[in-house]
Amino acid sequence: MDTKAFKRALHQSERYNRKGFSKTTDVSGALESAYQSDLIQALRQNDYRLQRGDMTIRLAEAFGFCWGVERAVAIAYETRQHFPQERIWITNEIIHNPSVNQHLRQMGVEFIPCEQGDKDFAVVGSGDVVILPAFGASVQEMQLLDEKGCHIVDTTCPWVSKVWNTVEKHKRGAHTSIIHGKYNHEETIATSSFAETYLVVLNLEQAQYVCDYILNGGDRDEFMARFGKACSAGFDPDRDLERVGIANQTTMLKSETEAIGKLFERTLLKKYGPQKLNDHFLAFNTICDATQERQDAMFQLVEEPLDLIVVIGGFNSSNTTHLQEIAIDRNIPSYHIDAAERIGPGNRIEHKPLGADLTVLEPWLPAGPLTIGITSGASTPDRVVEDVIERLFDLPRP
Repeated sequence: MDTKAFKRALHQSERYNRKGFSKTTDVSGALESAYQSDLIQALRQNDYRLQRGDMTIRLAEAFGFCWGVERAVAIAYETRQHFPQERIWITNEIIHNPSVNQHLRQMGVEFIPCEQGDKDFAVVGSGDVVILPAFGASVQEMQLLDEKGCHIVDTTCPWVSKVWNTVEKHKRGAHTSIIHGKYNHEETIATSSFAETYLVVLNLEQAQYVCDYILNGGDRDEFMARFGKACSAGFDPDRDLERVGIANQTTMLKSETEAIGKLFERTLLKKYGPQKLNDHFLAFNTICDATQERQDAMFQLVEEPLDLIVVIGGFNSSNTTHLQEIAIDRNIPSYHIDAAERIGPGNRIEHKPLGADLTVLEPWLPAGPLTIGITSGASTPDRVVEDVIERLFDLPRP
């Protein structure tokens, strides 16, 4: 389908909204009480440091809710105000934070049922209101909802939309979109739906494999066995890697996205030479400012003398796990939790090690003076960070 024409037509529909409903004053009180924190504001004013007894908290200087997330949540609240009686759905979590999604459920907002990655849109009726989350929805989902006669409220982050526009440019030039991301992540699924031909690479190792194939050829069956779930239908590595453009899932690690882009540029330069490089390679800056700021702040935080780091955010939040990776790379003990309730009772924590299932550690805090670094993903409200800090100060220790 002509995705650009479809988007243009959808944006002109009376049943489509992506700017909210001018009810900021009506929902500001609810948003403030649910998500903001006086303690966190005090920490910001105190050089991001707080000490009680022999425990010191060091907060990253950029953390938590980003502008795109604040916008999405505010529009979702406004939608409930604007449609007080209508049935309201969200195609997925509005953001990757359990407390925010639970607040929406309490407001009567429902979530599209999903079993093993397949969403059941049969529950949605004509005239229902459907909210698209901050990381977007696929073109196919938007088309289905439009055909059903739904009111569509689009909270897609503008940075995600910027990536979609980049993919459209790749398509115009018959370039394959190389997307740095997780192929089964909602944002990457949405981004790839705008591409004609695409290949998703998870990391630098996978990108190197693809670049080696571009330069030297290889076993096509082996290539497809490795990337069969991460590419467009009918993908042929011998045909579709001659012209490539770089895009990314906005929450991936900035340094790795940049390294992958440079690797493909060097590869195409080596294969086709400098005079033909622009015909075979396209790159645009689609790294999200908020993701970059939080990662930069984490790199700054791990330079300090810390005994451990607590990373707060949804367990399915990609940008949160990348913050944890930074701590791991510096060999600082790190604990990824999604809520204060994961801490205690007693000197106990239920956390998610990187790439592993939830695990319980008891005891987890050592005796003696402690300096604990704290950061949170872009979908984590300040109130959740406050709850974690207060829980830490209340813990009994040896």
